[in-house]
Amino acid sequence: MTSIKDIIGNVYEGKKVLVTGHTGFKGSWLVVLLKELGAEVIGISLEPNTSPNLFDSLKLSTKMKSYIQDIRKFNSIKEILEKEKPEIVFHLAAQPIVRESYENPTYTYETNVIGTANILEAIRKTDSVKAVVMITTDKVYKDKKWVWPYRENDELGGYDPYSSSKACAEIIINSYIQSFFNTEDYGIKHKVLVASARAGNVIGGGDWSRDRLIPDIVRAIYEKNEKVVLRNPSHVRPWQNIFDCLFGYLLLGKMLDLGKKEFVGSWNFSPNDEAFINVEELVKKGIGVLGCGEYVVKKDEGKHETEILKLDSTKAKNFLKWRPALNIDESLRFTFDWYRNYYKREADIYACTLTQIQEYINYLKMGVGKSDEI
Repeated sequence: MTSIKDIIGNVYEGKKVLVTGHTGFKGSWLVVLLKELGAEVIGISLEPNTSPNLFDSLKLSTKMKSYIQDIRKFNSIKEILEKEKPEIVFHLAAQPIVRESYENPTYTYETNVIGTANILEAIRKTDSVKAVVMITTDKVYKDKKWVWPYRENDELGGYDPYSSSKACAEIIINSYIQSFFNTEDYGIKHKVLVASARAGNVIGGGDWSRDRLIPDIVRAIYEKNEKVVLRNPSHVRPWQNIFDCLFGYLLLGKMLDLGKKEFVGSWNFSPNDEAFINVEELVKKGIGVLGCGEYVVKKDEGKHETEILKLDSTKAKNFLKWRPALNIDESLRFTFDWYRNYYKREADIYACTLTQIQEYINYLKMGVGKSDEI
């Protein structure tokens, strides 16, 4: 049977890996994958902000060292890194919700901008770190209102506070790369390689975040027995499965840890073209997979959100040899199968989670997502 190590390799085996935002949806899934790869995982995050949540559902606090700490507090972050001495860092901690950023813009900027700077500065003052993957978002690009996918060298921007805060984070990351972690001085003045990863609208089991479409569907059908409310039914997004996204992050972290300087910089990770569909189409597909549910359109005219958002992942496909393995229908099946198991309690949810990872790996047996550098 093909294992996750057959796909990623042994680079994470026995390594100390720090995940910020480990109590969140993506962070929790990343912790599980890293544990399966043999890593010793340390986490820095706030308490989970929903109930239920994936971190507690999987009892991950028993499987790793977890620090509940605000990334806005530099001295505390620095002390943790000095104590734990991680070799690889995945920075996911953020205020990640567009609508929340309208309600709490200052907090959003403090967390996503100052928090990012704090993590990078703590890394700069910690001798153990070798590889850093900074997670931002697909929404860092200036909204040109065009139908073409954005590439890594397109203009950064951001209409709403969340998007602009993440664009600011990208500028800070690039500044630290040029000022302190540039490739010309690698191995001479420093030993750190840094990259940023841009992905968005990631779907999978275990997300209960506010103002996200899949959690809205799950809550409406499983918890409230009411119709799903669509605010922006015509908005197009790159709906990407959590596994495709995180395997991209893991491949990128691997190359940096191996000292591959050419992987420094920004990287897009997006699904195949067929997964770029609008909100209403996705809800129809989701209800079809579940076999139940209805929706109603209540347009939100008050808060701006980008209407069409597409990314170009040619760079990741050509150089990381990364490919999205799941189409939109398979991704939705994975997602709602996980929720069915959770709500019906038909199986241990951690075992279900590991089963899904293995099922995904079976999609990769033919080499999809596998790096030629293994």
